[in-house]
Amino acid sequence: AQFEDLRVDEAAEVLAWRFDTLCRCGFDLDAAAVIAANVEVDLHSAVDLVERGCPPDIAARILL
Repeated sequence: AQFEDLRVDEAAEVLAWRFDTLCRCGFDLDAAAVIAANVEVDLHSAVDLVERGCPPDIAARILL
């Protein structure tokens, strides 16, 4: 049970970090939550799209 708790805590921290990164990059809260929770979406690709000038709403549509 202790290891399960550790994995849950670790997963929650990763989710929070992904969400925070996406919000700071310019994604709105809803898009950031969906992208952060979708582990198949590469976070670095999401950030890179926006940093290269793609509007966050369009980047979200591309990624999802």
